Amino acid sequence: MSRSLRVAIVGAGPAGIYAADFLRKSGTDVEVDIFERMPAPFGLIRYGVAPDHPRIKGIVDALHRVLDKPGVRLFGNVGYGTDLKLDDLRQFYDAVIFATGAAKDRPLDIPGIELDGNYGAADFVSWYDGHPDAPRAWPLHARSVAVLGVGNVALDLARVLAKSPAELLSTEIPDNVHSGLLGNAVTDVHVFGRRGPAQAKFTPMELRELDHSPHFEVVVDPEDIDFDEGSMAAIRGSKQVDMVVKTLQDWAIRDRVEHPRRLHLHFFHSPVEVLGPDGTVTGLRTERTELTGDGSVRGTGTYHDWEVQAVYRAVGYLSSHLADVPFDHESGTVPHKSGRVLDIDENQLEGVYVTGWIKRGPVGLIGHTKGDATETVTSLLTDAPNLPSAPQRDPLAIEEYLTERGIAYTTWGGWLRLDAHERELGRLRGRERLKVVERDEMVRVSRRD
Repeated sequence: MSRSLRVAIVGAGPAGIYAADFLRKSGTDVEVDIFERMPAPFGLIRYGVAPDHPRIKGIVDALHRVLDKPGVRLFGNVGYGTDLKLDDLRQFYDAVIFATGAAKDRPLDIPGIELDGNYGAADFVSWYDGHPDAPRAWPLHARSVAVLGVGNVALDLARVLAKSPAELLSTEIPDNVHSGLLGNAVTDVHVFGRRGPAQAKFTPMELRELDHSPHFEVVVDPEDIDFDEGSMAAIRGSKQVDMVVKTLQDWAIRDRVEHPRRLHLHFFHSPVEVLGPDGTVTGLRTERTELTGDGSVRGTGTYHDWEVQAVYRAVGYLSSHLADVPFDHESGTVPHKSGRVLDIDENQLEGVYVTGWIKRGPVGLIGHTKGDATETVTSLLTDAPNLPSAPQRDPLAIEEYLTERGIAYTTWGGWLRLDAHERELGRLRGRERLKVVERDEMVRVSRRD
């Protein structure tokens, strides 16, 4: 094409940043602007992963290198659907890629789920990760806690609840989170999965992390170690499943030690009701399940009541409907074909694309996100010669537009200032970083000359 290609990406998490990177490496003359509703970039990595996760730093460093290159600009503190909509972006860009992720909890329809003491994983993660829109305090009065789900998010929740606050001081947790955890009354965290060990969605590294803390004991009931032919096929067919199963088997047969805090991993327990006759959680009822031969399970009609004072749902995330973009509310994704957004009649929405969780749902690891971005960028570049040209092509035009609307946007240079500020706050405390929580303070530091 004779003109440079102008692309807007909505969302500065891994999905959006990888798309920007592939665009810049494509050999096409392209200008990329990334819009992010938070004042800081990195999305899920900053606000959706436990602060003690071992691979955060490496991932952030890789994303940092992409945004630090010329040809990619960051506009933070800009909300899509409020500050900008699709028609606005089309004035400045030939194509738009949505990479907005998933920030809401998928609902769980069982009796009692509305009782006081029921919490969504996404809300709790936002609190302990210092999300500006999350509450500053969290109720941690429960002695015994249930976590529903057997994925990595469930492990993150359980680990943060069971660890001592002192262990987390080596991370970037904010002061309000550390103070809240000092009052944590928990002695037992129970993680429940309705199927067996071979069907758990943990990854081996995240599972093994549980056993690294001296401040709680990991407990697995030997009766929960059970496999049918479907389970054995899954173990034989996946090294990852095999590693997870072996770890759980080792924990099930080792000797118990007396410890003031315990983290229990339960399998073959399907949650059927949250109990609380006076409007507050007092227990969880589960039905014992059994394998059917193909890796699936069925109920046995045997029920168990667990005395818990809080229930955390970690049964999946859900993306939100984007203004002016088609949306499948059941799957929580945007209808697409190879990343090209489709309207209600399955016709391509010209110049509009998706990548990441808003495209495929909240599943998969970083490798899947890179694959998504590659497919979407390939589709966009194939379409590029026939895309209508945006009327306002001056790169400064979008800055003037945001300024005229009174939007206090942040930039990559602003993030570097905030990054240095958080590191200095940490240095004064003998820590690597102390995360700033308040949005106004993040913006103030980012926009400081």
